[in-house]
Amino acid sequence: MKFESQLLKGIAPVVVLEILSRGPMYGYELCQTIEKRSHDILCLGKGTLYPLLYNLEAKRLVSTEWQTAESGRKRRYYAITSKGTGELAKQKDQLKHLVNGLDLVFGGALSLA
Repeated sequence: MKFESQLLKGIAPVVVLEILSRGPMYGYELCQTIEKRSHDILCLGKGTLYPLLYNLEAKRLVSTEWQTAESGRKRRYYAITSKGTGELAKQKDQLKHLVNGLDLVFGGALSLA
């Protein structure tokens, strides 16, 4: 099941920050990791991912660094900043409250498994 684009846009920043909290990644690697960890439920296309990364960088939630791969190809790596780590904690707390509220509305029918 794929999420509607507006719903995904709302959670995409926290998903990206969560993945980057595990270590720096370049864009394609980040996209692949999100898909793999979500079992292909969450998929961010280039048209969503890169504007989101630029926005997170402008807010100083992520930083970037150009690195040269063994192949000689340059890649832009994204890393979460300390400000991004704080924002991630805040957003995860809000998501937990949201899930609890939705679980109450749906009568305990939601499962996080």
